[in-house]
Amino acid sequence: MATSFREKNALIFVLITVAINAIGFGIIIPVLPELIKSLTGLDNNQAALHLGGMTFIFAVMQFVCMPIAGGLSDAFGRRPVMLFSVGALAFDYLMMALAPTIAILYLGRAISGAFGATFSTANAYISDVSPPQMRAQNFGLVGAIFGVGFILGPVLGGWLGEFGPRVPFFAAGGICALNFVYGFIVLPETHKPEKRRAFDIKRSNAAGSLKSLSRISGVKGMIFVYFLLAVAHTVYPSTYTLSTQEALGWAPKDVGNSLGAFGLASLFVQGYLIRIAIPKLGLFWCGLIGMGSCVLAYGILGNASEGWIVYAAGPFAALAGLYGPSLTNMMSIRVSDTEQGELQGALGAAQGLAMMIGPLVLTGVFYVFADPETSPIYKPGAPFLLAALLAAISFVAFMMVTTKEDRTAKLSDVPAPVVEPIPDA
Repeated sequence: MATSFREKNALIFVLITVAINAIGFGIIIPVLPELIKSLTGLDNNQAALHLGGMTFIFAVMQFVCMPIAGGLSDAFGRRPVMLFSVGALAFDYLMMALAPTIAILYLGRAISGAFGATFSTANAYISDVSPPQMRAQNFGLVGAIFGVGFILGPVLGGWLGEFGPRVPFFAAGGICALNFVYGFIVLPETHKPEKRRAFDIKRSNAAGSLKSLSRISGVKGMIFVYFLLAVAHTVYPSTYTLSTQEALGWAPKDVGNSLGAFGLASLFVQGYLIRIAIPKLGLFWCGLIGMGSCVLAYGILGNASEGWIVYAAGPFAALAGLYGPSLTNMMSIRVSDTEQGELQGALGAAQGLAMMIGPLVLTGVFYVFADPETSPIYKPGAPFLLAALLAAISFVAFMMVTTKEDRTAKLSDVPAPVVEPIPDA
């Protein structure tokens, strides 16, 4: 019973941490472009380049550091990595709140990227405390809680932004600081010493993790699909605010309200629908439905000329939430217990690489097509149309890298992982 109680505490803390981090992340989305413009005096399409640059530096640091965090959590446990990450996020938000120059904003994003291992470690916690048959539902629960935070975050950020673009950053930093204190008191360790492996720097990088995991059938291809979808998904943090402001004349409060509505729809999908859909349809078909919904959501947003059209994309954007837990679980059940942190680190590195490439490309597309005077074709939603194309490619790639067994498998058929880990060097 002690183990069960410890695991319950871990799950509760992980869910609270994800919610708080989603709130903190969501709070700044409606106002970060405003803070950039206030520090630089630039207009929308020029400020987009700084926004892309900040996302790029954040992604570079994540790409380098996420596999290291995954390896450290496999070697030394989840608790110290998680607590350090949460504390670093609090520091980052407060630094950005006080930033006197644009350079400090860049530094803040670099620090956040270097230590922002929260979500990969959270998923490793889920892997520790969940049997293989329950991982997709629990990954979905993490997504649902993220949705709760994302309902509150952008709405709160939009309203707090009425008092100035720095106020939401102070709020995000304070929330993360409180979460650190809470975690320091109650967070248990779930990665048992007998399941740990020695830290190996050769495997604690993107190339090393991918090489180590690529021996397992299907994992390498699924990481590629995950990467494509992650590139497409960067359209939200990099250009959503600027695109809706340019195309629809929205204020930060309008942006926050729309993202809150998206979060509410995502909460329904990941907190309720996914627990029905995955057992009935299986991981493969839920993943496919999620990817198809991505294509539709991005396509609608790319052509939105009225506010109601943005909201009409919400149900499809929410159904896209099916692909994340499905893909993650399909990979998780293929690897051993000693490699769950490494897998999450590799996925974090793929996410980081996507965040390097996606925002630079997408904000560049916005820069080209969002100036009514100089653009060859004035189309503020052009980044979303590119995202729709990437999601369509991922849909096809997913069909190619999965097997007949994947397409017919139900969760009741999933065995515990039997892959032998590579011996530590």
